[in-house]
Amino acid sequence: MGLTDQYAYYLKIERAMSPNTTSSYLRDIQAFLAWYEETLGAKELLGVRSEDIQDYFKERKDLSKRSQARLLSALRSFFTWAVQEEFAKENPCDGVDMPKLGRYIPSVLSVEEVDALIDSTDSSTLTGLRDRALLEVLYGCGLRVSEAAALKRSDVFEKDAFIRIIGKGNKQRLVPIGEPALEAIDAYLAVRPSAFDPVLDDVIFHNRFSKPLSRISIFKMIKQQALIAGIHKEISPHTLRHSFATHLVENGADLRVVQEMLGHESILTTEIYTHIDSSTWQQDILSHHPRR
Repeated sequence: MGLTDQYAYYLKIERAMSPNTTSSYLRDIQAFLAWYEETLGAKELLGVRSEDIQDYFKERKDLSKRSQARLLSALRSFFTWAVQEEFAKENPCDGVDMPKLGRYIPSVLSVEEVDALIDSTDSSTLTGLRDRALLEVLYGCGLRVSEAAALKRSDVFEKDAFIRIIGKGNKQRLVPIGEPALEAIDAYLAVRPSAFDPVLDDVIFHNRFSKPLSRISIFKMIKQQALIAGIHKEISPHTLRHSFATHLVENGADLRVVQEMLGHESILTTEIYTHIDSSTWQQDILSHHPRR
């Protein structure tokens, strides 16, 4: 088993990281190791220095500060593991400063834009019914795209108006689901062909081959529907999650409740939505100020 294979096993089994995070970390690690071998002609991790990490960052001028921070986190995690397994003597990332990040303000849609996006689907077709149900669930429940793609019939408790979500780190949470989303799911499932495999059939959102819809397909669908709806913002499935949380906070929802629904470990992550709300009324005040 190769070094990166052993590290991948560590991430999946010992750290219980999601497949998406694991693959992201591995891409970053493999890219660095390839550069290290090609540039310095070395393979042994024992020789990696802080200066080498810094030189690699200088080479990666294409990365934003946020991407640099993610890359450094991946490298630090990898070398921490390498030291524990005695593949390296010390962590070279200890001498590298984390890039300073500004306050991240995610893009959000207005309520009217969300309505336009959902209404842009064609309910006379199977694909349109599926896409409408998917958009209703993404926005109505504030789900991550991977959570929506994996949603099962057995996770929907229609009478209690809740869905069960298995989020990051295999943590389970219950999320309220409203009538529009439930009705859209029912309308889609009423005409959706059944899969031969009962396990696959339990997954709600299918592609045309009766297999679970992929994250990439969901990304493409949302961008296509945004164009149809006349929305010119750069949006993704996560935009609907951000919009869901922002609209809740704007309407007075308790931040702890929003944190629970989103599955955030820290309230600090959820507090970003109070900042979005502040920026909204700040712009409103400035635009109407007599000294604007």
